[in-house]
Amino acid sequence: MPTLRLALCQVDPTVGDIAGNADLVRGWARRAADAGAQLALFPELMLTGYPVEDLVFRRSFVAASRAALHRLAADLAADGLGDLPVLVGYLDADGPPQVSADAEPGKGARNAAALLHRGSVAATYFKHHLPNYGVFDEDRYFVSGDALTVVRIGGVDVALTICEDLWQAGGPFAVARQAGVGLVLNINGSPYELNKDDIRLPLVRRRAAEAAATIAYVNMVGGQDELVYDGDSMIVDANGTLLARAPQFVEHLLVHDVELPAAKEPVGGEEVADDMRIVRAKVSDILPPGHGDGVAVGGIIAPVADEAEVWQALVLGLRDYVNKNRFPSVVLGLSGGIDSAVVAALAVDALGAKRVVGVSLPSQHSSEHSRADAEELAKRTGLDFRVEPIQPMVDAFLANLSLSGVAVENLQARVRGVILMALSNQEGHLVLTTGNKSELAVGYSTLYGDSVGGYNPVKDVWKTLIWRLAKWRNADAERRGETPPIPANSIGKPPSAELSPGQLDSDSLPEYDVLDPILIGYVDGDLGREGLIASGHDPAVVDRVLRMVDTAEYKRRQSAPGTKISMKAFGRDRRLPVTNRWREDG
Repeated sequence: MPTLRLALCQVDPTVGDIAGNADLVRGWARRAADAGAQLALFPELMLTGYPVEDLVFRRSFVAASRAALHRLAADLAADGLGDLPVLVGYLDADGPPQVSADAEPGKGARNAAALLHRGSVAATYFKHHLPNYGVFDEDRYFVSGDALTVVRIGGVDVALTICEDLWQAGGPFAVARQAGVGLVLNINGSPYELNKDDIRLPLVRRRAAEAAATIAYVNMVGGQDELVYDGDSMIVDANGTLLARAPQFVEHLLVHDVELPAAKEPVGGEEVADDMRIVRAKVSDILPPGHGDGVAVGGIIAPVADEAEVWQALVLGLRDYVNKNRFPSVVLGLSGGIDSAVVAALAVDALGAKRVVGVSLPSQHSSEHSRADAEELAKRTGLDFRVEPIQPMVDAFLANLSLSGVAVENLQARVRGVILMALSNQEGHLVLTTGNKSELAVGYSTLYGDSVGGYNPVKDVWKTLIWRLAKWRNADAERRGETPPIPANSIGKPPSAELSPGQLDSDSLPEYDVLDPILIGYVDGDLGREGLIASGHDPAVVDRVLRMVDTAEYKRRQSAPGTKISMKAFGRDRRLPVTNRWREDG
């Protein structure tokens, strides 16, 4: 049986940086070749980044992608890599991109893959299954492909597929079985969600059984706006055995020798199976030598705890958002509470202490322990710490405005927001806001106050998970012999906005261990009132919580973007009308 040395290039492209992404391919293809690879594959829409969203409708962008593909093929050959088959995702089109109601059927943009070899495009494939759920809108952007491309490489028939093709039964993988392939390549832009890595392996095993073939699954890594990609690339054989698996949240070259069945069918011509054409092409029987240095074993990375997984996702999402948007640094308000402490620790892990500014913004209601806790966190992490008292500015407003009650509380939050934005304008920092998903859900924030900011690293993190993350991060530091970044008092004290004397979150909200399960059921699980009550929640508390969630949609619509870690993130996944009289409680 033939053996192919596969190189799964788990890399971090940037949307729109076509030249930079092409350079990534050249650099990692060189690394793959140096490791003796005989076939290298890169993620979905590698050349353009993913998702490209409405850039797909710009003819110049599509043209740039296609031109870059042919230029990349020539550059790889010029680099001495022409004999290495390289599979790369790119944006293509049959005719101009179309969005009109009378668009010509079968014409439009294509989510495509191309196999580059010896300076040219040896074969192409257009994605067949187009996802249109959650964060995906591919029916809006792309036209579905109707053919399975099978290429013969080193005496093995290899099918080309893209991402969602793997997530749906039937289609390309069923056709791959009928085509008698020995290997299916699947290139991905699969966003992270907590525990999604636990779903992928059984899924790949099902498709391997369906295709009766080994599957090489490569996924991108990195952050793109709210999305973060975790890699988790893998190779699974036809019997469902996991052969190799890459780590999450880091760029990685996974090189592994795979024994595969020899091709039997003649090359050339077209067949039809399950309403898909099978297009065959021969690439090369002579491949770069891959076995001079023994057997390549990619290894299998063990899974990590949920808290470690989420922390890595949040760090990567924040780092890439800051760096890809070319911000030099970040600034956030440090209250001494748990949310700002977690965001500060995330920022330091993502960017380094020198690029993080923490500002204590005390008012007359700020407790001494909160000020001390903020200062203690700054000492532990080494970030740039400043103190800007807000009371003189609040007093100046109150001297000219007749305010009381909640209006005075909100005024304090808005003064803090003005200061943070002023520092951003003056010094170029990106302002990080620190509201967790529980607060966003029930509207427990001040619009243009504590909600102000350009990015929210914990937007999709429930309050109860915030505490778990803080404890995990401290324990992880202790295991490594480092100073825990988050003061124990920030973790242990009752949460408070400290906008009025003795204020606690529990004055306005149920305790978080009661609140979060209701929110998770309502927001993430789409349970209605009756379903929540049937789950054992108190009807009066359910009615109160649902009213808060439903009436806070206008606030969420104006909130900063933030890293998605759940199946139902605000903004990307959960889209409800602001003007809406439907209420679960009647």
